Amino acid sequence: MAATYCIAPLIGTRSRLIYIGVIRSTRTKEFAMLDVLVVGGGYVGLSAAVAIKQAAPHLAVEVVEAAPEDAWKKDPRASAIIAAATKMLDVFGLWDQIEPDAQPINRMIVTDSKTSDPVRPVFLTFDGAVEDGQPFAHMIPNVSMVAALRQACEERGISIRHGLRATGFRDTGPSAELTLSDGSVVSSRLVIACDGVRSKLRDLAGIKTVTWKYGQSGIVTTVEHERPHDGVAEEHFLPAGPFAILPLKGNRSSLVWTERTEDADRLVASDDLLFEAELERRFGHKLGTIRATPDRRAFPLGLTLARAFIAPRLALAGDAAHGIHPISGQGLNLGFKDVAALAETIVEADRLGLDIGSVNVLERYQIWRRFDTFRMGVTTDVLNRLFSNDVTPIRVLRDFGLGVVDRIPGLKNYFIREAAGTSGQAGPRLLGGQSI
Repeated sequence: MAATYCIAPLIGTRSRLIYIGVIRSTRTKEFAMLDVLVVGGGYVGLSAAVAIKQAAPHLAVEVVEAAPEDAWKKDPRASAIIAAATKMLDVFGLWDQIEPDAQPINRMIVTDSKTSDPVRPVFLTFDGAVEDGQPFAHMIPNVSMVAALRQACEERGISIRHGLRATGFRDTGPSAELTLSDGSVVSSRLVIACDGVRSKLRDLAGIKTVTWKYGQSGIVTTVEHERPHDGVAEEHFLPAGPFAILPLKGNRSSLVWTERTEDADRLVASDDLLFEAELERRFGHKLGTIRATPDRRAFPLGLTLARAFIAPRLALAGDAAHGIHPISGQGLNLGFKDVAALAETIVEADRLGLDIGSVNVLERYQIWRRFDTFRMGVTTDVLNRLFSNDVTPIRVLRDFGLGVVDRIPGLKNYFIREAAGTSGQAGPRLLGGQSI
């Protein structure tokens, strides 16, 4: 059956062609020709789309997301966003919108003990400020962050198509063809995979991963408590894994509670009385009476590192490129670092008239991000193995190390600036609060 065509003019700029328009076929397939297609509509995918479109408004950018349109509104979780990431959100013009819902982390304390210990000695403390009184991190409800990013997409003319998954990927040379679950095929000069740690698009492109499981799951929930937390975050190292208490607005805290997978599944499935009894043993009484909200989930924990971050016409970002243990709270922030580096790589190549989807261009992004990601993956793996056990000689050694760090202000300052992404090392401009 004949196809009908609607092609907008080809625009030549700096020796490149920008394709605008669609080809409609009566054989149920629709070919949309784009410059950048982002697969995954979470905060990493939306941030990538906003970063590229803001710096290069002439590029045609679109997002496809597997979840239904309003699914993000039901996310009860919150995330720790480091200072460098807040600078990027400020460049997007979004921080003023997000900040009223953001709780600064003013101080962090680290303890190491058994669950049954009546007293938990504090081995390490960090003051939260890194520069000009700016806290090294904020806790932000996921719904607030996604709402702001979605609004930014709408204002910049970035369409978001919901309920669609990638089912096929093919490099055709000048572009990639992505087949979606509704049968449509999208053609784009570059596809960015932000579709999670079990990325289907990564698999379709034939990119292998290094993966192993920890036999642990992270229980995520929110706790209401009687007394104010004063912006203090706590990380308790317990034999089964770290128990992190992260402050939210009001007398509330977000928990990331690591347990052996079988114990985590049992706790999540238990009644509220049993769950809160086990929670209280770990949370303590310093904030008075506590109550867990009904929403609680357990997520299996492991390490997943992609062997390559790029392929012809494809770049991985966020959890599609790396999934790490939450012991350092850096998983999402690694994704924001990916966004800043990838957007800068793409925009600068476009300004030079280069092919933004070529391996030669994308190699800069891979070099920029792969070592840092590998380093963080190894660090979190070692920390988890070191602290998620109750072997006495190892406990003595690690507690001695924490005490040494606590007594050397310069070393503590270095660690906190590294965690905040403000260590002064050369990095993407967005993370320094500068436009691309």
